[in-house]
Amino acid sequence: MNDHQILNFQNYQTIECIHQGKKSLVYRAQHISDNKPVILKLLRSEYPSFNELVQFRHQYTITKNLNLSGVVQPLALENYRNSLILVMADEGYISLDEYIKKDNSLSLSQCLTIGIKLTEILAELYHHRIIHKDIKPANILIHPQSLEIQLIDFSIASVLPKETQVLKNPNILEGTLAYISPEQTGRMNRGIDYRTDFYSFGVTLYELLSGKLPFETTDAMELVHCHIAKMPSSLSNRKKNPKVLSNIILKLMEKNAEERYQSAWGIQKI
Repeated sequence: MNDHQILNFQNYQTIECIHQGKKSLVYRAQHISDNKPVILKLLRSEYPSFNELVQFRHQYTITKNLNLSGVVQPLALENYRNSLILVMADEGYISLDEYIKKDNSLSLSQCLTIGIKLTEILAELYHHRIIHKDIKPANILIHPQSLEIQLIDFSIASVLPKETQVLKNPNILEGTLAYISPEQTGRMNRGIDYRTDFYSFGVTLYELLSGKLPFETTDAMELVHCHIAKMPSSLSNRKKNPKVLSNIILKLMEKNAEERYQSAWGIQKI
């Protein structure tokens, strides 16, 4: 498949490819019958595996009944050749990492606003017993004018209070290795619960405030080791970030889930 090709679907006219992930492509498009703008997400592989199709269908199933302003609600899941297309309304949002690249950096107040809104979304997800498991700037949408926040990509989310993680090769772990919690690596001999999202949330805040990831190695095994055994450097020395904010982020990134905040509402009240 040519990644830059403007595809023609039966009901949609694609305008541009706005994201190319390892497994998926995202297009901005128009519905032919009523010209309404939509976002189309499809699997990158022309012949996706059974597991890829199950995950793709899973993100539709898990979000279609979630009536939360902070979660993108799909309009439809449609068949396309050997695969599927996830159809979402286009309300002018862009990914947070794209927003940062365009604007270069965020102010402290912008980071705090985004952090508070994300905390509210995580609290609502926990209320519905959903663990996202892949919190990162690429899965956070921001509206450039209103700065409203939405969360996307629930392809590996769990609808369980806790899930057992098994030992896996770091190159095939669920989630994104730079943001993954210690327990999600499968090397902590413990189950996963909603607090795994707090760790990834902490990594995301660290990156927003410092412009860098807490652990910058590209070696997969070394990165897993960093998440399990190393603490990142304090943020209070960078860009004059307040020490209290640095402490909040470091607490979110504690290695043991019991030492992190125990609820999203608890984070918000600080």
